[in-house]
Amino acid sequence: MKKNISSKNKVTKNQSKATTKAISTPKNIKQACPKSWSLSVYIYWFIILFFIAATFYILGRSHSSFVTQTPTQNVEITEEALLQTSDYYESGKAKLIEGNITDAITDLTTAIDAGNASIDTYILRGEAYMQAGNYRNALEDFNTAIEKDSLNAIAYYDRALLNIRLEDYSMALNDINNALAAQASNPNTILQLRDLYAKRGQLNLWLKNWEGAIADYTNSLARPEGIVNPSVYAERAEAYTALNNYSDAINDYSSAIRVISEQIQGATTSEERESLSSQAMSYFEKSAALNLALGNPQAAKTDLDSAYTIAIALNDTSSIERIQNLLTDLQ
Repeated sequence: MKKNISSKNKVTKNQSKATTKAISTPKNIKQACPKSWSLSVYIYWFIILFFIAATFYILGRSHSSFVTQTPTQNVEITEEALLQTSDYYESGKAKLIEGNITDAITDLTTAIDAGNASIDTYILRGEAYMQAGNYRNALEDFNTAIEKDSLNAIAYYDRALLNIRLEDYSMALNDINNALAAQASNPNTILQLRDLYAKRGQLNLWLKNWEGAIADYTNSLARPEGIVNPSVYAERAEAYTALNNYSDAINDYSSAIRVISEQIQGATTSEERESLSSQAMSYFEKSAALNLALGNPQAAKTDLDSAYTIAIALNDTSSIERIQNLLTDLQ
């Protein structure tokens, strides 16, 4: 009986151990799970870090390729290369004013080649070409400007100046007429009617349209804007002379001399004063000739005396000798 109980107890104890061992299995599982979970996390973060590193590597390669591309292509980055298209126009304009014609053409060409260039850009480059003596390219630029804007008075005026250089006075006159029409319908503050009428008067003078020249010079002198050019009076005097209207011609020479005397007072350089004085001397001589034609020798002598005084002041030996001879002939 005791043995059976003992056996039973032994069995019970063994079962208890087995139960205990069975119960301890979940504990082992719990200990194993954190290790497995931690390993998964490490793998997960490793994958993320790998993709981040790969992304920065690719971006770095692209940036390096972009940076090293310029030396490979031997492209020199200069200040001019960084200019915007509008800046090329302003740069070309400034250089043209300075008299740097070649560089002005280069900058304005760059602005035009960039596309969507303004009409003023073509006009300005045309002016530069004209100053450089490249009349063909100048004409093309003025034509382009007029094609883009048929009411651009400056483009017509500049093309008229070009045709004058080409001695095509009829075409120049046509352009001035178009410039006057454009200015009437689409006024431009840069261009003045005084100058347009004076230029048309000059063309009519060269074309021997004396009445037309006088009318244009008169319109020019009547304009309130701008500064009166003494040559406008002098050229109108030539037209009056061609029509044998000597009295009006003499009056115009007197007006031209009066304007010159006013301008000499404001002249800032000796060269400018000498140029104006030389003009006045020439007008005195022409007035003297007209006074002689009208039978006024005393008035002619007065004009020649004034011309002689200017010649001495200028130390113009050839003019001094010529005027002395004229004065001798009057006596």
